[in-house]
Parts: sequence; structure tokens; C-alpha cells
Amino acid sequence: MSAIGPGDIAGMIGVPQYVEEGSFPVERGYVWTTCSSVENGNPLFWDDEVAAQVTGGPVAPPTMISVWFRPHHWAPGRSEAALPLQIHFDLKEGLDLPEAVMSDNTIVFHEPVRPGDRLTTSQVLRSVSEPKTTRLGRGRFWVIDVEYRNQRGELAAVESYTGFGYRRDGGAS
Repeated sequence: MSAIGPGDIAGMIGVPQYVEEGSFPVERGYVWTTCSSVENGNPLFWDDEVAAQVTGGPVAPPTMISVWFRPHHWAPGRSEAALPLQIHFDLKEGLDLPEAVMSDNTIVFHEPVRPGDRLTTSQVLRSVSEPKTTRLGRGRFWVIDVEYRNQRGELAAVESYTGFGYRRDGGAS
């Protein structure tokens, strides 16, 4: 994306950007490793018969939704490291706000994610505030949704982030 400025923001609101297919399918080995690491013994994730009765078959824990999207830092043929939540970095650069924090993160789940699914994500800028001054500095709040869809186009989840990009010196933007 080219540099953005305050005048470009209105045209970005609500427009899906950075549509990407996950680089690997949902895989049970990841599910079992994740569940094991936090001692999650829920039979829904370990026992095919229980999963069949409750959800119609094996599913991944909903909290793993972003695992299937997180880019590997390196991959063959890629010339630069991939960054998750690219719109966030675009806003920081385009609005000249070198510092940023995430102040809120929520996830709304829809269709279950199943082994073999290939998830596609898109990032949607929902809002950008007017400049505000907080104890951190002067900057702007923004809300970004990451929409996750399976290979059938069904909505699996929407992860919403509220960020605050700012300058410690209280500069413009």
C-alpha cells in the first residue's frame, strides 16, 4: 500500500484489504499440541466420537482462530517478512504515529473451524478518530476487524482490535 494520509482514511473505511489465504490448512497436530500445552483435556478436541455427537465432527478450539492466519516469519520465495494486521502498520506510517498500543481485542465466533479447512482473512478498517491527547501522547484511535472465512466462504470469526497510534512528543496527525 502507498502512503496514506488523513484525507485517504474515509475511502478506506469498510473496504476489505489484504485478503490472504492461510499458508497451511487447519491441522489436528496443531490442535493437539496447543491443547496439550495448556492442559486442555476437553474431549471435543481429542475424541472423534464426542466431536461427532456435539459438533458433527472434529473442530479446532475457537481460541486458535488466529493461529491459522499468522504468517510464518519466513517462507520459501518470500522476499520480506510478513506482518500480521498490516493496516495497523499502514496507519502508523501514513499518519506519522511511530508508537502504538492495542487497547481492546474481541472475537465473535460463527462457523466452527475444522481440520482441513483453508481460512482466508481480510482486514477491514472500521474507524479512525480525530486527533486526541492521552497520557501516552497525541494520536488517533482506530478499529480494525479481521474477518476469517473458510474455503466455502462461510464466516468463521471476526476479530476486532482497537489501537491507539501516537507521538510521545505530541506532534500533529
